[in-house]
Amino acid sequence: MASLKDMRVRIAATRATQKITKAMQMVAASKLRRATAAAEAARPYAERMERVLANIATSVGDNPGAPRLLIGTGSSQSHLLLVCTGERGLCGPFNSAIVRLARDRANSLLAEGKDVKFLCVGRKGFDQLKRQFEDRIIETVDLRSVRQLKFEHAGGIGHKVIALFKAGQFDVCTLFFSRFKSVMAQIPTAQQRSSPPMLGATAAPFTNTSRTRRTSSPSFCRATSRCRFSAPCWRTRLRSTAPR
Repeated sequence: MASLKDMRVRIAATRATQKITKAMQMVAASKLRRATAAAEAARPYAERMERVLANIATSVGDNPGAPRLLIGTGSSQSHLLLVCTGERGLCGPFNSAIVRLARDRANSLLAEGKDVKFLCVGRKGFDQLKRQFEDRIIETVDLRSVRQLKFEHAGGIGHKVIALFKAGQFDVCTLFFSRFKSVMAQIPTAQQRSSPPMLGATAAPFTNTSRTRRTSSPSFCRATSRCRFSAPCWRTRLRSTAPR
């Protein structure tokens, strides 16, 4: 049996650990607030730019001198899948949902006899896709040494994609990423960035909107029947917002 002194030492160590954990929690919450504000502030600009580019592509579609990047090659035989994931794990299904969406799109295109190539941004996407499509990954962008992503990093990736398009490496480029909805909900999204059938097409087949949009309901919480609170508890709210 532990002595009284040993118990006091353990209590002091536990309290010190609690202080460290509390400080880490405050730092993480501050970083999360900044990231959330940045994502929400950039969304209107990105959506407006998509509409502007779509209108330009529609207006110059019949012009023979229009840039091929806007009007496309007229073919959809070769596809480039640009998969953007994180460099680290321990973030739930954030990376796996994006990879699953890209993998299903690649399998459906291959079943149609299309040529599929991958450009991976982020180590986690590459690690999962190389198991099945290692010979189809043409390049991987490693951002592990980057502490804060900026425009020049996105610009470098954009220049790589444009160079591949000018070299005739693909006809259609589809971007796979996670669209921010809330802290608990990240929507895997596929967005077409060039040529037919339309510019800026968006799809999120792995998002169960019928469950995501539900309001809080006691039926979501298994503990409601034995809960002492009359209002829906945090389990109910969590289950009603988290994607299935």
